Amino acid sequence: MLHLNRVATAATISLALFSGIAEAGETIRIKDITGREVEVNVPVERVILGEGRQIYFTGALDTDAPFKRVVGWRDDFQKADLDGYNIYLQKFPEMAKIPTFGGMKDGTFDIEQAVALKPDVIIMNTEAKSATEESGYIEKLAKVGIPLVYIDFREKPMQNTDESMRIIGKLFGKEARAEEFVKFHDDQLARVTDTLAKAGDIKKPVVFMERAGGYSDDCCMSFGDENFGKMVELAGGINLAKDIIPGTFGTVNPEQIIASNPDQVIVTGANWELYVPGGAWVGVGPGADKAKAEEKLAALMKRPAFTGIEAVSEGNIHAIWHQFYNSPYQFVAVQQIAKWLHPDLFADLDPEATFKELHERFLPVAYHTGYFASLKAGL
Repeated sequence: MLHLNRVATAATISLALFSGIAEAGETIRIKDITGREVEVNVPVERVILGEGRQIYFTGALDTDAPFKRVVGWRDDFQKADLDGYNIYLQKFPEMAKIPTFGGMKDGTFDIEQAVALKPDVIIMNTEAKSATEESGYIEKLAKVGIPLVYIDFREKPMQNTDESMRIIGKLFGKEARAEEFVKFHDDQLARVTDTLAKAGDIKKPVVFMERAGGYSDDCCMSFGDENFGKMVELAGGINLAKDIIPGTFGTVNPEQIIASNPDQVIVTGANWELYVPGGAWVGVGPGADKAKAEEKLAALMKRPAFTGIEAVSEGNIHAIWHQFYNSPYQFVAVQQIAKWLHPDLFADLDPEATFKELHERFLPVAYHTGYFASLKAGL
């Protein structure tokens, strides 16, 4: 358990545990997504985000002022989602002044800078856990009264998204708002899973999910039985790499793809101009140029791993926004994948409308199309 230099009475902690709802200024004991029990004074007013893309959930809870608690964040938002970053920057120019950090995993996190910002909590993704523990950051932060809380939208997002949103809701004093989001998330996911359950025994196409296709010359990164791999299964498909990749992320060699002859190929992409200028990646995302995305997607299908496979000859080639893999919006991706895999069964389902409703109800910026692209047969 992580102890702070703040004092909380046993009665206060017990009340928080039984009620699950924090009153202003009380210290509660929160169990983070890894099972650690952490004492935090809530609602938090000063937050360091261990990843810039955590603004995806901050914006869903602090919709009117998504940066009001953020006193520092990792420097990945602009690099990993340039189009999304620019949309937020246009509406919230003050975000450019927020101090940025390197990552825990790559050893560039500046703990002295973090302490100087006097955060009430640091929110980290679970993938940083090993590096955080090895460096002794948790103990160092505890000595100056700064708690660290883990959440997860990436390693096991379909399992941990709802609970992660509830944890953040407690930290922010936005429990009701978090529950509203969770209900919307679950209801929209059920539109796919309930329909598939009622359909009974249907043919499930084999799907190859390529992670960040064209980001590098390597072929081909993919997903095991989690993240986009799990989304494929929920959408009524068979994830080609499920039994090849033992963890969440890994690689499938070209020969395995050709031998498996997938029915559908889905490539994740985003605007990675700051990471790989002029790269072969497919720039889908908010406001993306659809024609350019389709052109780059077609070029990727000329690589040896995809020559002669069923998906290419039938034109079942798609691109999807990479950041669904690391945000609480992944139910939109499940809807879109389901529509690609079973167009007749999901003829009335409109993932674009779902994502637009999510923006209108929960997010501080307007919806922009461009998150998906597909090729037609023969291209």
